[in-house]
Amino acid sequence: MTITENIMEETRRNFIKKTGTVAALSALPVASYAQSSAKSEIKVALIGCGGRGTGAASQTLNVEGTKLVAIADAFGDNLKTCLDRLKNQYKEKVDIPKERQFVGFDAYKGAIDAADVVILTTPPGFRPIHFDYAVAKGKHVFMEKPVATDAAGVRSVLENAKKADEKNLKVVVGLQRHYDERYIETVKRVHGGEIGDIVSAQCYWNSAGVWVRPRTDKMTEMEYQMRNWYYFNWLCGDHIVEQHVHNIDVINWFMGDQYPEVAQGMGGRQVRVGKDFGEIFDHHFVEFTYGTGAIMNSQCRHTRGAMNHVTEYVAGTKGTAGPGIIRDHKGKVLWRYKGRPANPYQVEHNELYRHIREDKPLNNAYYGAKSTMTGIMGRMATYCGKELKWDEALNSEISIIPKEFTWESDPGPKPGPDGIYPCAIPGKTKVI
Repeated sequence: MTITENIMEETRRNFIKKTGTVAALSALPVASYAQSSAKSEIKVALIGCGGRGTGAASQTLNVEGTKLVAIADAFGDNLKTCLDRLKNQYKEKVDIPKERQFVGFDAYKGAIDAADVVILTTPPGFRPIHFDYAVAKGKHVFMEKPVATDAAGVRSVLENAKKADEKNLKVVVGLQRHYDERYIETVKRVHGGEIGDIVSAQCYWNSAGVWVRPRTDKMTEMEYQMRNWYYFNWLCGDHIVEQHVHNIDVINWFMGDQYPEVAQGMGGRQVRVGKDFGEIFDHHFVEFTYGTGAIMNSQCRHTRGAMNHVTEYVAGTKGTAGPGIIRDHKGKVLWRYKGRPANPYQVEHNELYRHIREDKPLNNAYYGAKSTMTGIMGRMATYCGKELKWDEALNSEISIIPKEFTWESDPGPKPGPDGIYPCAIPGKTKVI
């Protein structure tokens, strides 16, 4: 199968699971922009103008027939930088007068209202709020991973995934390995039994970490945390959720879209300690157990000068598999991917618009939400130091999202007298 055929088949299988019958495809209600001729223009709005948002908008504008008509960000400087770059590169495909440039916490509403398709690339703490509004307004969605930072957010996304199906909306989540032919071919072979029954898995996102943006005297606490969103859980979910979700999601995919039933682990803050690093851990190790008895060992770490390692492996009764390779237990290569896959960041946008134009079902929000929840459960396990079950984690009523959003609002976390933000303490911190 080609990459397109694989994606279509995966979508078909997932839809049939939810509806119970192929015939139900013809009974779907049609969204306001569910169908489009090959030559008609599709109006797009970008919500979140950072580096990933700029990149996602570029990939969308590479698709024929798209036009960026609205843009939104909490910060005006972010918006201007992004808009200038996109205008310079795409010129007539960017048509955004002042009245469709929206700044502030409610900026997403005006931008979403103006478009047929919305790109959601703000810090992930806002994703459930923005997805909820987009679905309510009948818009097709590309949203970056992760799709939430706490269990309440995941529940909201799952609820709106169902509403998106009812409205015949197309949803793509930026877990781009699902659109990478090397991964698609490997997963297909694993599901075909080439390594036997999966008994264990390993995944890693061990790297040096990310940027820091300095505090200034004029910043409120809300602005400081928004500018340094990577270091605060309500905004990013900790790096086990924000980055490592990619690798965790791959293992869930290898497992046949199963999700762990139990998690326990350890983590802490050892080398990244100081006023600039918020409240998140710098390392996590989690043991996830699936219903089949298979165990996934998950590592993520932010340590400068240490070994970098970002990948995934599964071991079965007959052999092992990683991205683009299958071996027997003696290490002999049984199969290796020899193609040259297209850029999956571009493919996921191509597929979104193809499904819109052809009016075919596509909804990644289900596995996007559940893999996000897997990462959140891992964070919860390392923070509390106890064993957690999937249902109790998913049903946790502890919300980490602020109650209101203004520049003067209390975002929650606060630095101590020494300027350092407290972090979770295993054995003491409550997560459910």
